[in-house]
Amino acid sequence: MLDIKLIRENPERVKKGVFAKGVNPKLVDEFLVLDEKWRDLTKKSEDLRAEQRKAGEVKDVEKAKKLKDEIKGLEEEFLATTQKRDTLLLEFPNLPFEDVPVGRDEAGNKVLREVGKKPDFGFEPKDYLTLAKNLDLIDVEKAGEISGSRFGYLKNEAVLLEFALVDLAMKTLIKEGFSLIVPPVLVKPEIMKAMGKSNFIKDKDAYHITEDDLYLVGSSEHSVGPYHMGETFNEKDLPKRYVGFSTCFRREAGSYGKDTKGILRVHQFDKVEMITFSKPEDSEKQHQFMLSMQEKLMKALELPYQVMEICTGDMTFADARQYDIETWLPSENKYRETQSVSNTTDYQARGLNTKYQTRDGKKEFVHMLNGTAFAIGRTVIAIIENFQTKEGKVIVPKALRDYVGKKEIG
Repeated sequence: MLDIKLIRENPERVKKGVFAKGVNPKLVDEFLVLDEKWRDLTKKSEDLRAEQRKAGEVKDVEKAKKLKDEIKGLEEEFLATTQKRDTLLLEFPNLPFEDVPVGRDEAGNKVLREVGKKPDFGFEPKDYLTLAKNLDLIDVEKAGEISGSRFGYLKNEAVLLEFALVDLAMKTLIKEGFSLIVPPVLVKPEIMKAMGKSNFIKDKDAYHITEDDLYLVGSSEHSVGPYHMGETFNEKDLPKRYVGFSTCFRREAGSYGKDTKGILRVHQFDKVEMITFSKPEDSEKQHQFMLSMQEKLMKALELPYQVMEICTGDMTFADARQYDIETWLPSENKYRETQSVSNTTDYQARGLNTKYQTRDGKKEFVHMLNGTAFAIGRTVIAIIENFQTKEGKVIVPKALRDYVGKKEIG
């Protein structure tokens, strides 16, 4: 959530920031009205309690009883106002950094660089589904019969590719100071909201288990991020980095008609995710470091990709800055998103009450960052398409061969 003090003291900056994120700036005015009422009720309540204490000290029973009734009546209004104010606060997105490209949608995103050589096959490349079906690697038909649309089975060498990717990511990131973690995939509603995922819920993109009132995570970030909820780091222990693996779940509610075939956009997928807790002054440097880790992994696979800086209107609700990596898909003759890395500044930490203690003893909110190491399904797709042969086989990237146990699939 945003710092309430920032909204009070710099409402025009907040209006500009939320507008850039596609949110009506009138939200700021509505909040300030509620906040002013909340502060007024807080003062009245404190004044009445002070009077009540004095009445008790001088044994004025009648006045103390009268004040008690007034306080009780005020409390009901105070609680209702607090609830409205806190609910409205959850509708504020994080503010983008001043130098983030301004745009309404993905058309406003900026290409920073292209890396790697696109394959020149000398033949008409097949799409990954055709190749995978012929090689018995992916089965979406049977998944459709059993689970419905937007599900798929990975089979045979595709399974080996999945765990080879996990192995590569984990071993690479351990050397860079990341701690391994496998988190729960179900979290409480208050945790999801504290992580700034109210829109994930409101847009009905999150799967909700009604009987237990729990949400399935859409990313490892959703359950690794709260791991240090309510805790205070020592400054010397930052940055604290985790790499987590989990299955993720999304309804893809806003993607009707998009990528309905195959496993590019599915309801269930596996992902290796990086999470960093950082000092505020270091978070931009940590963001660049995490992006460099993504690029290191992509270069290890020898896949052609481009790095995008995401504009204000296309970035995630909780982000202050976001980069995406898009990998080349020959069958579509274009780049498609495979990884994302985000700096959420203190937005999530404030909701989780995760702080660090400075050398002079002050307690400040940490900055939290998250980034995809590998979205498994999409990376498998990119490997199949970019390393296909004229004979319809797939060459295994050198970095994965020891784990897969072969140089070629087919």
